[in-house]
Amino acid sequence: MINTIKNSLDKSISYQEYKDLIVDLLAEGKSTGKNQTEDLLNYSKLSKARMKRLDKKFTLSEKAGKIIQNSTKKHSWIVLTEGWCGDAAHALPIINKIAEGSENIDLRIVLRDENEALMNRFLTNGNKSIPKLIAFDTETNEVIDSWGPRPITATKMVEDHKEKFGALDANFKKELQVWYNENKGMHIEGEILELLCITANCA
Repeated sequence: MINTIKNSLDKSISYQEYKDLIVDLLAEGKSTGKNQTEDLLNYSKLSKARMKRLDKKFTLSEKAGKIIQNSTKKHSWIVLTEGWCGDAAHALPIINKIAEGSENIDLRIVLRDENEALMNRFLTNGNKSIPKLIAFDTETNEVIDSWGPRPITATKMVEDHKEKFGALDANFKKELQVWYNENKGMHIEGEILELLCITANCA
């Protein structure tokens, strides 16, 4: 596992570099990842717009600020993602704002399809679901905890829909986006702060 993390870190980029990569690829009519389809391209365009909106409008809660200030242990976060991922578009800006608020967090982004060994270590019900945040000790590269691909409430929505209908259809995906928009990132913030307290010794 330690070597797997190290190999992925060698290919990792910052949040800003990740956003720049999406913009550059879109200018070429491409998305990130091995597969290139019209749907993935359109999803990438939507994700770019969602991240831009959240980067501008999302503000960490007062509680979040206190927790971040009281986190005392240096550690690193890797997020497995792809530019077309709708869930990642909602989560990454919030994860980044939390990381920016702490001098003890080093946030790095890696693409799922370029880091299969790492992704295969963090499957969700056997699937390569993203985003997946992996928190690990900066000095030892030992994994402390992980989060993803969605907040608990959204995960329950997905599971219930799959159990009832067998797959996620376009109408459900719209419903999920409505939930994200109405929730305004609060569930994501809360769950990432819980992970932060596990990994960084919140006072």
